[in-house]
Amino acid sequence: NTFLASTTQKTMTPTLLRLGSRPTQALHLSGYSLKSHVSICRSGASKSLVSCAQVSRCTIQTSTTRTMASLPSTFLWHSDETSKFNITNHHRWSSTSAASSNNEPKIDYLSLPHSSPEVQNLIEHHARKSQTSASLQTLMKTGRGEFLHKLAKHNQGGGFASVTSRPEDESEATPLVLVQVASFLRRELPIRLAHRIHDLSRVSYLQDMKSVQQVKDLYTTSFLEILSVDKHPPTREGSEAWEEQFAKILENIYERHSSVLVQMARGAFELRAAIRKGALLGVDDDGCDEGQKTTNEKELQVGRDAVEFELMESTHAFLDRFYISRIGIRVLIGQYLSLRQPPVENYVGIICSKTSPYEIVKRAIDDAAFMCTRKYGDAPEVIITGRLDMTFPYVPTHLHYIMLELLKNSMRATVEYHGIDADYPPIKVVIADGSDNEDVIIKVSDEGGGIPRSNMKRIWSYLFTTADPEIQEGMVAFNENVDHSIDSPLAGLGYGLPISRSYARYFGGDLSIMSMEGYGTDCFVYLTRLGNTREPLPI
Repeated sequence: NTFLASTTQKTMTPTLLRLGSRPTQALHLSGYSLKSHVSICRSGASKSLVSCAQVSRCTIQTSTTRTMASLPSTFLWHSDETSKFNITNHHRWSSTSAASSNNEPKIDYLSLPHSSPEVQNLIEHHARKSQTSASLQTLMKTGRGEFLHKLAKHNQGGGFASVTSRPEDESEATPLVLVQVASFLRRELPIRLAHRIHDLSRVSYLQDMKSVQQVKDLYTTSFLEILSVDKHPPTREGSEAWEEQFAKILENIYERHSSVLVQMARGAFELRAAIRKGALLGVDDDGCDEGQKTTNEKELQVGRDAVEFELMESTHAFLDRFYISRIGIRVLIGQYLSLRQPPVENYVGIICSKTSPYEIVKRAIDDAAFMCTRKYGDAPEVIITGRLDMTFPYVPTHLHYIMLELLKNSMRATVEYHGIDADYPPIKVVIADGSDNEDVIIKVSDEGGGIPRSNMKRIWSYLFTTADPEIQEGMVAFNENVDHSIDSPLAGLGYGLPISRSYARYFGGDLSIMSMEGYGTDCFVYLTRLGNTREPLPI
Protein backbone atom coordinates (compact mmCIF):
# COMPACT_ATOMS: atom_id res chain seq x y z
CA ASN A 1 0.00 0.00 0.00
CA THR A 2 2.89 2.32 -0.82
CA PHE A 3 3.09 4.91 -3.56
CA LEU A 4 6.43 6.57 -4.19
CA ALA A 5 7.11 9.44 -6.57
CA SER A 6 10.22 11.51 -7.09
CA THR A 7 10.12 14.61 -9.25
CA THR A 8 11.67 18.02 -9.82
CA GLN A 9 9.31 20.92 -10.43
CA LYS A 10 9.81 24.46 -11.70
CA THR A 11 8.12 27.54 -10.34
CA MET A 12 4.36 27.21 -9.98
CA THR A 13 4.09 24.17 -12.25
CA PRO A 14 1.14 22.12 -10.98
CA THR A 15 1.62 18.37 -10.93
CA LEU A 16 -1.24 15.93 -10.57
CA LEU A 17 -0.43 12.85 -8.50
CA ARG A 18 -2.98 10.07 -8.49
CA LEU A 19 -2.68 7.77 -5.51
CA GLY A 20 -4.94 5.09 -6.87
CA SER A 21 -8.54 4.31 -6.17
CA ARG A 22 -8.06 3.71 -2.46
CA PRO A 23 -8.69 6.78 -0.32
CA THR A 24 -5.84 7.75 1.93
CA GLN A 25 -5.58 9.26 5.35
CA ALA A 26 -2.18 10.93 5.20
CA LEU A 27 0.82 11.77 3.05
CA HIS A 28 4.40 12.04 4.23
CA LEU A 29 6.49 14.59 2.32
CA SER A 30 10.23 14.86 2.58
CA GLY A 31 12.44 17.17 0.58
CA TYR A 32 14.96 19.93 0.63
CA SER A 33 14.19 23.61 1.39
CA LEU A 34 10.62 22.96 0.41
CA LYS A 35 8.31 25.95 -0.12
CA SER A 36 5.02 24.54 -1.15
CA HIS A 37 1.27 24.69 -1.18
CA VAL A 38 -0.84 21.55 -1.23
CA SER A 39 -4.47 21.29 -2.19
CA ILE A 40 -7.03 18.48 -2.32
CA CYS A 41 -9.03 18.53 -5.54
CA ARG A 42 -12.30 16.69 -5.99
CA SER A 43 -15.22 17.33 -8.33
CA GLY A 44 -13.77 20.62 -9.48
CA ALA A 45 -13.41 21.97 -5.93
CA SER A 46 -10.18 22.55 -4.09
CA LYS A 47 -9.49 22.55 -0.37
CA SER A 48 -6.19 23.84 0.99
CA LEU A 49 -4.58 21.52 3.50
CA VAL A 50 -1.25 22.94 4.52
CA SER A 51 1.43 25.42 3.59
CA CYS A 52 4.97 24.65 4.72
CA ALA A 53 8.25 26.49 4.30
CA GLN A 54 11.76 25.08 4.25
CA VAL A 55 11.01 21.83 6.04
CA SER A 56 12.71 18.49 5.71
CA ARG A 57 9.63 16.47 6.57
CA CYS A 58 5.97 17.13 7.17
CA THR A 59 2.78 15.13 7.40
CA ILE A 60 -0.30 16.28 5.54
CA GLN A 61 -3.25 14.90 7.44
CA THR A 62 -6.74 14.94 5.99
CA SER A 63 -9.50 16.05 8.28
CA THR A 64 -10.61 13.25 10.59
CA THR A 65 -14.15 14.64 10.58
CA ARG A 66 -14.63 13.55 6.97
CA THR A 67 -15.95 10.11 6.20
CA MET A 68 -13.83 7.51 4.50
CA ALA A 69 -15.90 7.73 1.33
CA SER A 70 -15.33 11.46 0.98
CA LEU A 71 -11.55 11.28 1.25
CA PRO A 72 -9.98 12.13 -2.12
CA SER A 73 -7.55 9.95 -3.97
CA THR A 74 -6.05 12.78 -6.04
CA PHE A 75 -3.76 15.50 -4.73
CA LEU A 76 -2.58 18.62 -6.60
CA TRP A 77 0.89 19.85 -5.75
CA HIS A 78 2.04 23.39 -6.48
CA SER A 79 5.67 24.44 -5.92
CA ASP A 80 6.86 28.02 -5.97
CA GLU A 81 10.49 27.06 -6.42
CA THR A 82 12.52 24.19 -7.82
CA SER A 83 12.29 21.29 -5.42
CA LYS A 84 12.87 17.57 -5.32
CA PHE A 85 10.68 15.50 -3.07
CA ASN A 86 9.35 12.07 -2.27
CA ILE A 87 5.72 11.34 -1.57
CA THR A 88 4.98 8.19 0.32
CA ASN A 89 1.50 6.99 1.17
CA HIS A 90 1.60 4.10 3.61
CA HIS A 91 -1.30 4.73 5.97
CA ARG A 92 -4.42 2.63 5.95
CA TRP A 93 -7.78 3.83 7.14
CA SER A 94 -7.87 2.94 10.82
CA SER A 95 -10.75 2.11 13.11
CA THR A 96 -9.64 4.87 15.49
CA SER A 97 -9.99 7.51 12.76
CA ALA A 98 -13.37 6.12 11.84
CA ALA A 99 -14.41 6.29 15.48
CA SER A 100 -13.38 9.92 15.74
CA SER A 101 -15.29 10.76 12.55
CA ASN A 102 -18.44 9.38 14.13
CA ASN A 103 -17.76 11.22 17.41
CA GLU A 104 -17.45 7.92 19.23
CA PRO A 105 -15.55 7.81 22.56
CA LYS A 106 -11.78 7.44 22.31
CA ILE A 107 -10.59 3.89 22.96
CA ASP A 108 -8.84 3.43 26.32
CA TYR A 109 -6.04 1.13 25.19
CA LEU A 110 -4.50 0.97 28.68
CA SER A 111 -7.57 -0.90 29.90
CA LEU A 112 -7.31 -3.54 27.18
CA PRO A 113 -5.23 -6.75 27.40
CA HIS A 114 -1.92 -6.52 25.54
CA SER A 115 -2.96 -9.47 23.40
CA SER A 116 -6.22 -7.82 22.27
CA PRO A 117 -6.63 -7.19 18.52
CA GLU A 118 -6.98 -3.45 19.14
CA VAL A 119 -3.61 -3.19 20.90
CA GLN A 120 -1.88 -5.50 18.45
CA ASN A 121 -3.19 -3.50 15.48
CA LEU A 122 -1.98 -0.30 17.10
CA ILE A 123 1.50 -1.79 17.57
CA GLU A 124 1.60 -3.01 13.98
CA HIS A 125 0.49 0.40 12.75
CA HIS A 126 3.38 2.14 14.51
CA ALA A 127 5.89 -0.59 13.67
CA ARG A 128 5.30 0.14 9.97
CA LYS A 129 6.47 3.72 10.45
CA SER A 130 10.07 4.77 9.96
CA GLN A 131 12.16 5.81 12.95
CA THR A 132 13.86 9.21 13.00
CA SER A 133 17.53 9.07 13.92
CA ALA A 134 19.35 11.83 15.79
CA SER A 135 22.98 12.81 16.19
CA LEU A 136 24.96 14.20 19.10
CA GLN A 137 25.01 17.61 17.41
CA THR A 138 21.26 17.55 16.85
CA LEU A 139 20.59 16.74 20.51
CA MET A 140 22.86 19.58 21.64
CA LYS A 141 21.43 22.13 19.20
CA THR A 142 17.86 21.22 20.12
CA GLY A 143 18.66 21.55 23.83
CA ARG A 144 20.18 24.98 23.19
CA GLY A 145 17.06 26.14 21.38
CA GLU A 146 18.68 26.43 17.95
CA PHE A 147 15.69 24.77 16.28
CA LEU A 148 12.94 26.83 17.90
CA HIS A 149 12.26 28.48 14.55
CA LYS A 150 10.94 25.11 13.38
CA LEU A 151 8.49 25.03 16.27
CA ALA A 152 7.21 28.43 15.18
CA LYS A 153 6.85 27.46 11.52
CA HIS A 154 5.14 24.16 12.24
CA ASN A 155 2.72 25.65 14.77
CA GLN A 156 1.49 28.80 13.09
CA GLY A 157 -1.93 29.45 14.49
CA GLY A 158 -1.04 27.60 17.69
CA GLY A 159 0.55 30.57 19.42
CA PHE A 160 4.24 29.77 18.83
CA ALA A 161 4.85 31.75 15.64
CA SER A 162 6.31 34.83 17.30
CA VAL A 163 8.47 33.04 19.86
CA THR A 164 11.80 31.98 18.40
CA SER A 165 14.35 33.39 20.85
CA ARG A 166 17.06 31.10 22.16
CA PRO A 167 17.88 30.81 25.88
CA GLU A 168 20.62 33.12 27.10
CA ASP A 169 22.22 30.28 29.07
CA GLU A 170 22.95 27.44 26.63
CA SER A 171 22.83 24.94 29.52
CA GLU A 172 19.27 25.93 30.42
CA ALA A 173 16.28 24.75 28.42
CA THR A 174 13.36 27.15 28.13
CA PRO A 175 9.75 25.92 28.39
CA LEU A 176 9.45 26.17 24.60
CA VAL A 177 12.52 23.96 24.15
CA LEU A 178 10.97 21.40 26.47
CA VAL A 179 7.69 21.50 24.54
CA GLN A 180 9.56 21.03 21.27
CA VAL A 181 11.54 18.04 22.59
CA ALA A 182 8.45 16.53 24.24
CA SER A 183 6.50 16.84 20.97
CA PHE A 184 9.23 14.96 19.12
CA LEU A 185 9.37 12.22 21.75
CA ARG A 186 5.57 11.87 21.79
CA ARG A 187 5.76 11.13 18.07
CA GLU A 188 9.01 9.12 18.00
CA LEU A 189 8.99 6.90 21.09
CA PRO A 190 5.83 4.90 20.21
CA ILE A 191 7.41 4.07 16.85
CA ARG A 192 10.68 2.87 18.42
CA LEU A 193 8.88 0.88 21.11
CA ALA A 194 6.57 -0.72 18.52
CA HIS A 195 9.58 -1.86 16.46
CA ARG A 196 11.07 -3.58 19.51
CA ILE A 197 7.76 -5.14 20.59
CA HIS A 198 7.39 -6.50 17.07
CA ASP A 199 10.94 -7.88 17.22
CA LEU A 200 10.40 -9.43 20.67
CA SER A 201 7.41 -11.30 19.28
CA ARG A 202 9.41 -12.93 16.49
CA VAL A 203 12.81 -13.92 17.89
CA SER A 204 13.16 -17.70 17.79
CA TYR A 205 13.09 -19.55 21.13
CA LEU A 206 14.11 -16.52 23.19
CA GLN A 207 10.56 -15.19 22.88
CA ASP A 208 9.36 -18.17 24.94
CA MET A 209 11.53 -17.30 27.94
CA LYS A 210 9.59 -15.85 30.87
CA SER A 211 11.91 -12.87 31.38
CA VAL A 212 11.73 -11.88 27.71
CA GLN A 213 7.94 -12.03 27.81
CA GLN A 214 8.04 -9.70 30.83
CA VAL A 215 10.20 -7.24 28.88
CA LYS A 216 7.70 -7.35 26.01
CA ASP A 217 4.85 -6.58 28.42
CA LEU A 218 6.90 -3.74 29.89
CA TYR A 219 7.51 -2.22 26.47
CA THR A 220 3.83 -2.60 25.54
CA THR A 221 2.72 -0.84 28.72
CA SER A 222 5.12 2.04 28.07
CA PHE A 223 3.97 2.23 24.45
CA LEU A 224 0.32 2.58 25.50
CA GLU A 225 1.10 5.07 28.28
CA ILE A 226 2.84 7.42 25.84
CA LEU A 227 -0.05 7.18 23.39
CA SER A 228 -2.47 8.09 26.18
CA VAL A 229 -1.05 11.65 26.05
CA ASP A 230 -2.45 14.00 23.41
CA LYS A 231 -0.16 14.15 20.41
CA HIS A 232 0.18 17.93 20.53
CA PRO A 233 -0.31 20.58 23.22
CA PRO A 234 -3.84 22.03 22.92
CA THR A 235 -2.76 25.70 22.98
CA ARG A 236 0.29 27.71 23.85
CA GLU A 237 -1.23 28.48 27.25
CA GLY A 238 -1.76 24.76 27.89
CA SER A 239 1.57 23.62 26.49
CA GLU A 240 3.49 23.67 29.78
CA ALA A 241 0.83 21.60 31.56
CA TRP A 242 0.87 19.15 28.64
CA GLU A 243 4.67 18.93 28.76
CA GLU A 244 4.68 18.40 32.54
CA GLN A 245 2.14 15.57 32.24
CA PHE A 246 4.23 13.94 29.53
CA ALA A 247 7.44 14.33 31.58
CA LYS A 248 5.92 12.49 34.54
CA ILE A 249 5.03 9.55 32.31
CA LEU A 250 8.55 9.42 30.85
CA GLU A 251 10.13 9.63 34.31
CA ASN A 252 8.22 6.52 35.33
CA ILE A 253 9.10 4.75 32.09
CA TYR A 254 12.80 5.63 32.42
CA GLU A 255 12.91 4.26 35.95
CA ARG A 256 10.86 1.17 35.09
CA HIS A 257 13.07 0.30 32.12
CA SER A 258 16.31 0.48 34.12
CA SER A 259 15.97 -3.25 34.85
CA VAL A 260 15.59 -4.27 31.19
CA LEU A 261 19.31 -4.92 30.68
CA VAL A 262 19.34 -7.49 33.47
CA GLN A 263 15.91 -8.89 32.51
CA MET A 264 17.08 -9.63 28.98
CA ALA A 265 20.28 -11.16 30.35
CA ARG A 266 18.08 -13.27 32.60
CA GLY A 267 16.16 -14.42 29.52
CA ALA A 268 19.44 -15.48 27.90
CA PHE A 269 20.40 -17.26 31.14
CA GLU A 270 17.06 -19.09 31.14
CA LEU A 271 17.62 -20.21 27.56
CA ARG A 272 21.19 -21.25 28.36
CA ALA A 273 19.93 -23.28 31.33
CA ALA A 274 17.26 -24.92 29.17
CA ILE A 275 19.88 -25.95 26.65
CA ARG A 276 22.10 -27.40 29.36
CA LYS A 277 19.20 -29.52 30.57
CA GLY A 278 18.52 -30.77 27.08
CA ALA A 279 18.76 -29.16 23.68
CA LEU A 280 16.89 -27.30 21.00
CA LEU A 281 17.05 -29.75 18.15
CA GLY A 282 16.87 -28.77 14.53
CA VAL A 283 18.34 -25.28 14.87
CA ASP A 284 20.64 -24.16 12.08
CA ASP A 285 23.11 -21.27 12.05
CA ASP A 286 20.54 -18.65 11.19
CA GLY A 287 18.39 -19.63 14.14
CA CYS A 288 15.46 -21.05 12.09
CA ASP A 289 14.12 -24.45 13.01
CA GLU A 290 13.72 -27.27 10.51
CA GLY A 291 10.27 -27.43 9.05
CA GLN A 292 9.50 -23.87 10.23
CA LYS A 293 7.66 -25.05 13.32
CA THR A 294 5.18 -22.71 14.97
CA THR A 295 5.91 -21.25 18.36
CA ASN A 296 3.55 -23.65 20.09
CA GLU A 297 5.38 -26.62 18.51
CA LYS A 298 8.84 -25.57 19.68
CA GLU A 299 9.91 -27.77 22.54
CA LEU A 300 13.02 -28.26 24.56
CA GLN A 301 14.20 -31.75 23.56
CA VAL A 302 17.01 -33.85 24.89
CA GLY A 303 19.78 -34.64 22.43
CA ARG A 304 23.51 -34.45 21.82
CA ASP A 305 23.32 -32.83 18.40
CA ALA A 306 22.17 -29.36 19.45
CA VAL A 307 24.13 -26.44 18.08
CA GLU A 308 26.35 -24.50 20.44
CA PHE A 309 24.24 -21.80 22.06
CA GLU A 310 26.79 -19.02 21.73
CA LEU A 311 26.78 -19.36 17.93
CA MET A 312 23.05 -18.89 17.25
CA GLU A 313 23.39 -16.02 14.79
CA SER A 314 19.79 -14.88 14.72
CA THR A 315 19.67 -14.57 18.51
CA HIS A 316 22.84 -12.47 18.46
CA ALA A 317 21.48 -10.26 15.70
CA PHE A 318 18.24 -9.76 17.64
CA LEU A 319 20.05 -8.82 20.85
CA ASP A 320 22.30 -6.43 18.93
CA ARG A 321 19.22 -4.69 17.50
CA PHE A 322 17.47 -4.67 20.84
CA TYR A 323 20.33 -3.20 22.86
CA ILE A 324 21.31 -0.51 20.34
CA SER A 325 17.65 0.52 20.21
CA ARG A 326 17.46 0.53 24.00
CA ILE A 327 20.48 2.82 24.19
CA GLY A 328 18.77 5.19 21.76
CA ILE A 329 15.50 5.23 23.70
CA ARG A 330 17.28 5.89 26.98
CA VAL A 331 19.43 8.62 25.44
CA LEU A 332 16.36 10.45 24.10
CA ILE A 333 14.41 10.17 27.36
CA GLY A 334 17.48 10.85 29.51
CA GLN A 335 18.36 13.94 27.46
CA TYR A 336 14.83 15.30 27.80
CA LEU A 337 14.59 14.66 31.54
CA SER A 338 18.04 16.19 32.11
CA LEU A 339 17.00 19.32 30.22
CA ARG A 340 14.23 19.74 32.78
CA GLN A 341 16.75 19.82 35.64
CA PRO A 342 18.69 22.90 36.85
CA PRO A 343 21.49 23.70 34.39
CA VAL A 344 25.01 22.35 34.92
CA GLU A 345 28.04 24.13 33.50
CA ASN A 346 29.24 22.73 30.15
CA TYR A 347 26.29 20.35 29.98
CA VAL A 348 23.33 20.30 27.60
CA GLY A 349 21.16 17.58 29.08
CA ILE A 350 23.31 14.46 29.45
CA ILE A 351 25.88 15.72 26.92
CA CYS A 352 29.01 17.44 28.19
CA SER A 353 30.47 19.88 25.67
CA LYS A 354 33.90 19.54 27.31
CA THR A 355 34.16 15.83 28.09
CA SER A 356 37.66 14.97 29.31
CA PRO A 357 38.71 11.39 28.44
CA TYR A 358 41.52 11.68 30.99
CA GLU A 359 39.17 12.50 33.87
CA ILE A 360 36.74 9.75 32.89
CA VAL A 361 39.54 7.18 32.56
CA LYS A 362 40.79 8.14 36.04
CA ARG A 363 37.33 7.56 37.55
CA ALA A 364 37.02 4.26 35.69
CA ILE A 365 40.42 3.18 37.03
CA ASP A 366 39.32 3.91 40.60
CA ASP A 367 36.09 1.92 40.13
CA ALA A 368 37.81 -1.02 38.43
CA ALA A 369 40.57 -1.10 41.07
CA PHE A 370 37.92 -1.16 43.80
CA MET A 371 36.19 -4.13 42.17
CA CYS A 372 39.47 -5.97 41.57
CA THR A 373 40.73 -5.39 45.12
CA ARG A 374 37.44 -6.58 46.55
CA LYS A 375 37.75 -9.81 44.57
CA TYR A 376 41.50 -10.54 44.71
CA GLY A 377 42.88 -8.31 47.45
CA ASP A 378 45.02 -6.26 45.03
CA ALA A 379 44.87 -4.54 41.63
CA PRO A 380 47.45 -3.77 38.92
CA GLU A 381 48.72 -0.23 38.41
CA VAL A 382 47.35 1.73 35.44
CA ILE A 383 49.48 4.30 33.59
CA ILE A 384 47.80 6.98 31.44
CA THR A 385 49.70 8.75 28.66
CA GLY A 386 48.86 10.87 25.59
CA ARG A 387 46.59 13.91 25.28
CA LEU A 388 45.56 14.43 28.88
CA ASP A 389 44.25 17.98 28.33
CA MET A 390 41.92 17.22 25.42
CA THR A 391 38.12 17.70 25.63
CA PHE A 392 35.29 17.10 23.15
CA PRO A 393 31.47 16.84 23.19
CA TYR A 394 30.25 13.44 24.36
CA VAL A 395 28.05 11.61 26.87
CA PRO A 396 30.37 10.98 29.87
CA THR A 397 28.31 8.08 31.25
CA HIS A 398 28.71 6.17 27.98
CA LEU A 399 32.47 6.61 27.93
CA HIS A 400 32.73 5.66 31.62
CA TYR A 401 30.80 2.44 30.98
CA ILE A 402 33.12 1.50 28.11
CA MET A 403 36.34 2.29 30.00
CA LEU A 404 35.18 0.55 33.19
CA GLU A 405 34.39 -2.61 31.24
CA LEU A 406 37.78 -2.66 29.47
CA LEU A 407 39.79 -1.85 32.60
CA LYS A 408 38.09 -4.39 34.85
CA ASN A 409 38.61 -7.07 32.17
CA SER A 410 42.29 -6.14 31.91
CA MET A 411 42.76 -6.15 35.69
CA ARG A 412 41.05 -9.49 36.10
CA ALA A 413 43.06 -11.06 33.26
CA THR A 414 46.35 -9.68 34.63
CA VAL A 415 45.75 -10.93 38.18
CA GLU A 416 44.55 -14.38 37.10
CA TYR A 417 47.34 -14.85 34.55
CA HIS A 418 50.20 -13.83 36.85
CA GLY A 419 48.69 -15.11 40.10
CA ILE A 420 47.66 -13.43 43.32
CA ASP A 421 50.46 -11.62 45.20
CA ALA A 422 52.59 -11.47 42.04
CA ASP A 423 54.39 -8.38 40.78
CA TYR A 424 51.83 -7.32 38.19
CA PRO A 425 52.90 -5.58 34.98
CA PRO A 426 51.09 -2.23 34.62
CA ILE A 427 48.09 -1.71 32.39
CA LYS A 428 48.68 1.11 29.92
CA VAL A 429 46.08 3.58 28.65
CA VAL A 430 46.94 5.87 25.73
CA ILE A 431 44.69 8.79 24.73
CA ALA A 432 45.43 9.81 21.14
CA ASP A 433 44.09 12.93 19.44
CA GLY A 434 45.23 15.49 16.92
CA SER A 435 43.66 18.60 15.43
CA ASP A 436 43.17 16.77 12.13
CA ASN A 437 42.13 13.42 13.60
CA GLU A 438 38.77 12.01 12.62
CA ASP A 439 38.39 10.23 15.97
CA VAL A 440 39.43 10.42 19.57
CA ILE A 441 41.14 7.06 20.18
CA ILE A 442 41.81 5.41 23.51
CA LYS A 443 43.93 2.27 23.75
CA VAL A 444 44.00 -0.08 26.74
CA SER A 445 46.91 -2.56 26.78
CA ASP A 446 47.50 -5.35 29.27
CA GLU A 447 49.77 -8.33 29.73
CA GLY A 448 47.06 -10.63 30.99
CA GLY A 449 47.78 -13.64 28.81
CA GLY A 450 45.57 -12.72 25.86
CA ILE A 451 42.50 -14.42 24.41
CA PRO A 452 42.56 -17.69 22.43
CA ARG A 453 41.84 -17.04 18.75
CA SER A 454 38.93 -19.50 18.87
CA ASN A 455 37.25 -17.27 21.46
CA MET A 456 37.67 -13.94 19.61
CA LYS A 457 34.28 -14.20 17.94
CA ARG A 458 32.58 -15.25 21.14
CA ILE A 459 33.70 -12.22 23.17
CA TRP A 460 31.21 -10.12 21.16
CA SER A 461 28.36 -12.48 21.96
CA TYR A 462 25.75 -11.32 24.47
CA LEU A 463 25.50 -14.96 25.50
CA PHE A 464 29.15 -15.71 26.25
CA THR A 465 30.66 -15.30 29.70
CA THR A 466 33.55 -16.79 31.65
CA ALA A 467 31.78 -16.29 34.96
CA ASP A 468 30.79 -19.24 37.13
CA PRO A 469 27.15 -20.33 36.67
CA GLU A 470 26.52 -19.60 40.36
CA ILE A 471 27.65 -15.98 39.88
CA GLN A 472 25.41 -15.63 36.83
CA GLU A 473 22.45 -17.03 38.71
CA GLY A 474 23.09 -14.67 41.62
CA MET A 475 23.29 -11.65 39.33
CA VAL A 476 20.09 -12.38 37.42
CA ALA A 477 18.33 -12.96 40.74
CA PHE A 478 19.38 -9.81 42.58
CA ASN A 479 21.03 -7.23 40.31
CA GLU A 480 18.01 -5.26 39.15
CA ASN A 481 17.16 -1.62 38.48
CA VAL A 482 20.70 -0.66 37.47
CA ASP A 483 22.27 -0.45 34.03
CA HIS A 484 25.78 -1.03 35.34
CA SER A 485 27.33 -0.80 38.76
CA ILE A 486 30.54 -1.35 40.69
CA ASP A 487 28.50 -3.68 42.89
CA SER A 488 28.66 -6.41 40.23
CA PRO A 489 31.51 -8.96 40.08
CA LEU A 490 34.34 -8.66 37.55
CA ALA A 491 32.82 -11.36 35.35
CA GLY A 492 29.07 -11.42 35.23
CA LEU A 493 26.23 -11.83 32.75
CA GLY A 494 28.31 -11.76 29.57
CA TYR A 495 27.04 -8.55 27.99
CA GLY A 496 29.81 -6.14 29.05
CA LEU A 497 31.90 -6.10 25.87
CA PRO A 498 29.08 -6.20 23.29
CA ILE A 499 27.16 -3.48 25.17
CA SER A 500 30.35 -1.39 25.31
CA ARG A 501 30.74 -1.73 21.55
CA SER A 502 27.09 -0.72 21.10
CA TYR A 503 27.69 2.40 23.21
CA ALA A 504 30.73 3.28 21.08
CA ARG A 505 28.88 2.67 17.82
CA TYR A 506 25.79 4.59 18.87
CA PHE A 507 27.37 7.96 18.02
CA GLY A 508 29.48 6.69 15.13
CA GLY A 509 32.49 5.24 16.97
CA ASP A 510 33.63 1.66 17.43
CA LEU A 511 35.43 -0.77 19.71
CA SER A 512 37.95 -3.33 18.50
CA ILE A 513 40.16 -5.86 20.27
CA MET A 514 43.43 -7.45 19.17
CA SER A 515 44.94 -10.17 21.29
CA MET A 516 48.17 -12.16 21.46
CA GLU A 517 47.55 -15.44 23.25
CA GLY A 518 50.20 -16.05 25.87
CA TYR A 519 51.01 -12.34 26.24
CA GLY A 520 48.18 -9.81 26.40
CA THR A 521 45.40 -7.82 24.76
CA ASP A 522 45.04 -4.38 23.15
CA CYS A 523 41.62 -2.70 23.09
CA PHE A 524 40.90 0.33 20.89
CA VAL A 525 38.01 2.73 21.53
CA TYR A 526 37.12 5.06 18.63
CA LEU A 527 34.94 8.09 19.35
CA THR A 528 33.92 10.61 16.68
CA ARG A 529 35.14 14.16 17.33
CA LEU A 530 32.41 16.02 15.44
CA GLY A 531 29.36 14.18 16.77
CA ASN A 532 27.49 14.51 13.47
CA THR A 533 26.95 10.77 12.91
CA ARG A 534 23.30 9.77 13.17
CA GLU A 535 22.06 6.87 15.27
CA PRO A 536 22.38 3.41 13.67
CA LEU A 537 18.71 2.64 14.23
CA PRO A 538 17.76 -1.03 13.75
CA ILE A 539 14.67 -1.85 11.73
